Amino acid sequence: MVMLDGRIKLRHLQCFLAVADLRSLQRAAERLAISQPAVSKTLRELEEILGVQLFRRGRRGAAPTADAEAFERHARASLSALQQGIDSVAQARRRGGVVLRLGLLPSLAPCFAPPALLAFRAAMPGAMLQVASGANARLLAELKAGALDVALARLSDPDRMTGLSFEHLYADSLALVVRPGHPLLAEAAPALERVAAWPAVLAERGTTIRQSAESLLAAHGVAAPADWVESLSVPLARSLVRASDMVWYAPLAAVEDDLAAGVLARLPVSTAGSEEPIGVALRADSAPGPALAALLSAFRAEAARRHAEPPGRTRTAP
Repeated sequence: MVMLDGRIKLRHLQCFLAVADLRSLQRAAERLAISQPAVSKTLRELEEILGVQLFRRGRRGAAPTADAEAFERHARASLSALQQGIDSVAQARRRGGVVLRLGLLPSLAPCFAPPALLAFRAAMPGAMLQVASGANARLLAELKAGALDVALARLSDPDRMTGLSFEHLYADSLALVVRPGHPLLAEAAPALERVAAWPAVLAERGTTIRQSAESLLAAHGVAAPADWVESLSVPLARSLVRASDMVWYAPLAAVEDDLAAGVLARLPVSTAGSEEPIGVALRADSAPGPALAALLSAFRAEAARRHAEPPGRTRTAP
């Protein structure tokens, strides 16, 4: 029988993976709801147990070493196996109920996901959903590690898609969004340079949405806004824009209903070229069961409705 080192605790793995995901001790502390010194102490303990350095700390954050990259795959698999065991017990208590773990981009939560999830629940009333929201890179990493069963995500770089399959559903583009009555709305066709002069709400650095915004500006020879707030939180971005003159460089999927309701307004500025593929990511070696197949069908049906109906329409629950 293989004996595991009893000094390695669950908190060591959770802390290690949080730092590996976020590349920052402070942000890992915020995710884990503990102090940064506690994160540092837990990492030191794990490094002493393993006898290697896991991260190189610096001004730009925490960079994983080769030893950390080798350990990460096994740490994720361990937590995933534990979660699957917990889910199995919960399913047994529900007399065979199924639990699906879905990774969801924050930008898809307001408009695209709800109709699809409600259709899925109507088709599979005994199935349970655990929905985790986060940046695209994090969702794909957790899917690879087995912590998720499926991710509704953006197509990413080839190295991040290794070991995954991707089914394209539709293309999402940027929208430059402001509050009704914003001064820029008085201009028939404000130049992108004029728009970039206003304070902005941008997605976090390194995300596909942020890269799309930066690429759009660079393609027109426009410098990035000098005054900005960055966040992936759709509710926060919506509140900031509604209460100020900030311009939100938003994925269209995140604001469709707000635009249709007149809560927000889209600037008449072309964002052609900012389209990014949205789709379903699965582990390449996975074989979807009935519940997952029903969820995939619900996503496909919602994507088909998006192609058939004009953007900004108001939908009712199935």
